Amino acid sequence: MTDTAPKTTPKSTTRPPRQTRAGVTSTGARKAASKSGRSRARSFAVQALYQHLVGGNEAEAIDAFTRDLSGFDKSDTAHFDALLHGCIEQAEALDALILPLMDRKMAEISPIERSVMWIGAYEMSHCLDVPWRVVLNECIELAKEFGGTDGHKYVNGVLNGLAPKLRALEVAADQAKGLTRP
Repeated sequence: MTDTAPKTTPKSTTRPPRQTRAGVTSTGARKAASKSGRSRARSFAVQALYQHLVGGNEAEAIDAFTRDLSGFDKSDTAHFDALLHGCIEQAEALDALILPLMDRKMAEISPIERSVMWIGAYEMSHCLDVPWRVVLNECIELAKEFGGTDGHKYVNGVLNGLAPKLRALEVAADQAKGLTRP
């Protein structure tokens, strides 16, 4: 005789498998397909600035190389130009803005995190059409995508400390609305 009674399994106390979010990689960074032209320009700028910091390559050579990369045509080329050339030309001034907010020497920072912080400091100083919170979020995403495991946390701390210095009115307005901590 065969057993025809329905089989029951005990309820599992473990969680179901985590669902993946559309448009996000396993590290939490946005996938390329969901990026805007400016976000793409920032991604290419991080890679280009890395070439400058690590390889010592000149801006013109990096620019020419980067323009030939797959997907560059979908980026905001004017924003890329401003970031690449502006960060290289103002490297000392950007380092001077960032260094007082750091708890270590610049030589101990990875070239990726340094590139991302340069982009954040440059955009907060020169791209006033981009809200400071957008700059901060974009830089965190870049650090997640290209940097070390917890590099985005360091970038967040430094740029969050820089924002009140470079965008005092915007930060104060957000604080008044309760959108950010004092």
